[in-house]
Order: sequence, then structure tokens, then C-alpha cells
Amino acid sequence: MAKMNVKKGDKVVVLSGKDKGKEGEVLVAKPSEGKVIVEGVAIVKKATRPTPANQQGGIIEQEAAIDASNVMLICPSCGKPTRVGHAKDAEGKKVRVCKKCNAQF
Repeated sequence: MAKMNVKKGDKVVVLSGKDKGKEGEVLVAKPSEGKVIVEGVAIVKKATRPTPANQQGGIIEQEAAIDASNVMLICPSCGKPTRVGHAKDAEGKKVRVCKKCNAQF
């Protein structure tokens, strides 16, 4: 599996699927599976049993995982969807770089 360029907390835009064009924050990143869960995207209905925590049970709506290749990171500085490059900062740490404006994040 290729390395994912998105992390938890990143703002992304969905590139394909039923939610194409929607923007949201990454809630969970699963690098081993190559999937991400994005806030408000890929909503599915799930039946739940009554438990002590949830007395009612019933059908709930929650976000499902989508493939990381179907999202593109939105640069925090220029605000545009962008590809991600990698570079070293002043201390020699590897950082992500916006391919459009060369901003580090």
C-alpha cells in the first residue's frame, strides 16, 4: 500500500463517488487499509441493538470509510485542493509541502 498524504484533522475534498465535491475534516485515518473517514461524507445507516449505554437501539447514521485516493488535501494557506510534496524543514524534519503555493504544513 502506498503512503497516505492525509492525516487526522486535515481538511479534504472528495474527488469521486456519490459525495463528489463535498469538503470535510478527516476524523480517522487508516494507513494500513488505505482508507479515511471524512466528516459528513459517505453516510450509511446502521442497525444497532439496545445496550445499557443506548437503551433505545434502532437505526443510526454514521460515516463510512472511503479510499484515501478519492480525497485531495486542501492547503491551509492558499485554500485550494492540492497535491502534496515532501521537503525538509530547518531542523531537518520531513514536512508536507503544497505543490501550488509551496507552503509547509
